[in-house]
Amino acid sequence: MLDRFWSWRLFVALSLFIHSPICSSEKAPNYSFMRDATGSPKTSYYDYIIIGGGTAGCPLAATLSQNASVLLLERGGAPYDNPNITRLSSFGAALSDLSEASPSQRFVSEDGVINARARVLGGGSALNAGFYTRAGTKYVRNMGWDGALANESYQWVEAKVAFQPPMGPWQTAVRDGLLEAGIVPNNGFTYDHINGTKFGGTIFDHNGHRHTAADLLEYADPKGITVLLHATVHRILFRTRGTTKPIANGVVYRDQTGQAHRAYLKEGALNEIILSAGTLGSPQLLMLSGVGPSAQLQAQNITVVMDQPQVGQGMHDNPMNAVFIPSPVPVEVSLIEVVGITGEGTYVEAAGGENFGGGGGGSSGSSTRDYYAMFSPRATLLESNSMTNLSSAQPFQGGFLLEKVMGPLSTGHLELKTRNPKDNPVVTFNYFQHPDDLKRCIRGIQTIERVVQSKTFSRYKYADMPFEYLLNLTASTPVNLRPPRSGPGASLPPSAEEFCQHTVTTIWHYHGGCVVGKVVDGDYKVIGIDRLRVIDMSTVGYCPGTNPQATVMMLGRYMGVKILKERFTKK
Repeated sequence: MLDRFWSWRLFVALSLFIHSPICSSEKAPNYSFMRDATGSPKTSYYDYIIIGGGTAGCPLAATLSQNASVLLLERGGAPYDNPNITRLSSFGAALSDLSEASPSQRFVSEDGVINARARVLGGGSALNAGFYTRAGTKYVRNMGWDGALANESYQWVEAKVAFQPPMGPWQTAVRDGLLEAGIVPNNGFTYDHINGTKFGGTIFDHNGHRHTAADLLEYADPKGITVLLHATVHRILFRTRGTTKPIANGVVYRDQTGQAHRAYLKEGALNEIILSAGTLGSPQLLMLSGVGPSAQLQAQNITVVMDQPQVGQGMHDNPMNAVFIPSPVPVEVSLIEVVGITGEGTYVEAAGGENFGGGGGGSSGSSTRDYYAMFSPRATLLESNSMTNLSSAQPFQGGFLLEKVMGPLSTGHLELKTRNPKDNPVVTFNYFQHPDDLKRCIRGIQTIERVVQSKTFSRYKYADMPFEYLLNLTASTPVNLRPPRSGPGASLPPSAEEFCQHTVTTIWHYHGGCVVGKVVDGDYKVIGIDRLRVIDMSTVGYCPGTNPQATVMMLGRYMGVKILKERFTKK
């Protein structure tokens, strides 16, 4: 009976998010250079054309605009007039919005894991849980980045969008539990990636207002930049006659009405088109433009500009597994604030909230109800008739301890499904294909168990709920579309290995598809093509630290500075 009660309460928790109240949004910045693509010129010319106004594209465009003319094309709208984006208390609502106008576009990988890609200015920074942390110094060295410029670029980003979180009692108990579990030392509050336990930064300010990469456009020179919204790029144009290799020279994009527009590069060998369309969008658009595996392009009747079999290869998604911990006492609303960097290939993080399903609304639980809904976004549950009369549900309070596998080592691929850039490509990540990823997940779950069993966390758990029960409680709630546990042992608490395999979800840190050294060189120039670069998470073969957004924003600024330096040096 107890099992069925908690399973029902867990169902309520993941379902109630669609009834969360909407908070009023703050005023948008007065960007005189930003407008809807409808009505834009049918033909235009710029020094730089950036495809994708996301986490990398916005800082890149802002930087380049200081000394060049820049066109930034974003397929979605602005984040500022959508309270489901701007307010911490509404976290998750944008991710669960399945409408055509949603800032989030859902996709399901061939692995059966439900995922999302951004469709909004600011990219993933407009949708995520807000955790802000830098990559480690070793990662920066391995990527070949200049350490001083990387540090300056992080600081440039942090001046606009990074804050210290409030660090409430539940998050503090998680921190102390991590320390008791041996994830030492205590590194306090820091943006730096250091083994041990720390409080990281957040892009939510002290009023619970989200700051995104779009805010970095405040650095832009209004006279040097044009930002077009709802501008979907259909293909990149190349000049191939009389050249030894293809030269990118323009793009075709369509506005909301379907009207086609063309934007071209101005004359000059240093002018470039830069793809910042994200891990799915950048390899997809290369293929749609004729750059990719020739057999796949020909199957879609796409003219091959350059056979590049590595486009769409090396796709990775960091597995995440979360354990829900019901609490006998109230828990403050918080997204990711504390993290345990274990040194064993896994990161342990936490998110909490008061009153799951208490029916009272307000900000006192909507954020973590939505957070759980993102762990279990199955449409069948969200459409269930059982969601009626939930306002009388009993309070269900608690929080989540989750582990993220670093790397990961497992790899997959991306393929075109259609020639329509609005359609999702077909993606396979092959979670836990590499045995070391599964070993890392098991160690992460074992670390979570030590935190839950720690003295410092004891007031936030029921004494009569052993950890095996908590695993079974979470595993009983469908969190993905993978086959459920079956056989004689299906009703028993899962082992850590079974838990990892059957409850795997995404933490939205997927990357790859245009990896450095395979599709682009160390300067992010597409190998074999002139005047075309890719600068975003698709170029990464290993996820930077506990959360990549700080590093992706840094990379946009970093490469903008390098490109301008190259421009003036060669002039």
